[in-house]
Amino acid sequence: MPAAMPLDDQLCFSLYATSMAITRAYKPMLDRLGITYPQYLVLHALWEQDGRTVGAIADRLALESSTVTPLVKRLEAAGFVTRERNPQDERQVQVRLTDRGRHMREECGCLAEELLARSGMRGEELGALNRDVKTLWNALREARD
Repeated sequence: MPAAMPLDDQLCFSLYATSMAITRAYKPMLDRLGITYPQYLVLHALWEQDGRTVGAIADRLALESSTVTPLVKRLEAAGFVTRERNPQDERQVQVRLTDRGRHMREECGCLAEELLARSGMRGEELGALNRDVKTLWNALREARD
């Protein structure tokens, strides 16, 4: 049986550790805004397209609806979103940004700038890295289906 590669040679570990480092870099700014990173992702999905259903948000974030629902409930309690049942299909819950949720978009703009500054990389380098990682993610998702 072959020995496992050292962690530093495993792409999965590098991606995991990098994701954790990015989340830690964002945390102080998100704490000041009163939201968590997963809540930020939900808001981001709504900034892309307001009025998504919980299921559509889950699909966009590659999460389960059961994971998104408590995030949306906390965002609603904080006044960032509203939830309402779809009158045509009571099983669907539509989520809409409030004025406060829409205004949060400008306040979160500094997150990408902070990541760029901390990385020591140029914007083009981070963009190329992001494209490569998305290519890998898409290939893995297609292989699963």
